[in-house]
Amino acid sequence: MRKRNLLLIAAVIAISYMSCERDDICPESTPTTPRLIIDLLDSANPENKKKVFKLVAIGEGVENNLVLPDHDLKDLDVLSLPLKTTEDSTQYTLINDAAINDNGTPDDSSDDFLDGNFDTLTINYTREQVYVSRACGYKTIFKNITLVLDETDTDPWILSTESLTENQTAEDETTAHFNIFH
Repeated sequence: MRKRNLLLIAAVIAISYMSCERDDICPESTPTTPRLIIDLLDSANPENKKKVFKLVAIGEGVENNLVLPDHDLKDLDVLSLPLKTTEDSTQYTLINDAAINDNGTPDDSSDDFLDGNFDTLTINYTREQVYVSRACGYKTIFKNITLVLDETDTDPWILSTESLTENQTAEDETTAHFNIFH
């Protein structure tokens, strides 16, 4: 009887140990909700990347509003833009050759604003929630992504956009999803 109880206890412990999932922190290497990756290409020579100088990206309704921190003016040939996970559209104002205008008051930064060539880019998509793991939770995959440029802009620096696949999907950040020609 005693042996049978010990075997039963050992079996219960073994089964419960094997059925438990490790409760840990989501590893940084685990792919989560991706950003939209856009290569910036030369419109005169479409095979070559071309930097946009002093680029600032302002996301409408995106957390912290500025994608590039504190008006950090960057020279970039690739954009990595987060998309809203609660809506089917995200809009960005992309400012080429941006500069901070101190409004004639260099000692007062409260009235500073950005100058440059402003282009508005609207990104439309559908969202799908995908379970990753207990530690990581869910991630959002973006499907049927389209880019729409503001047609009323009289001085655009973005000349055209191109999806790299039909019915573009963003599931990871390993390759570009779109090209922008400027």
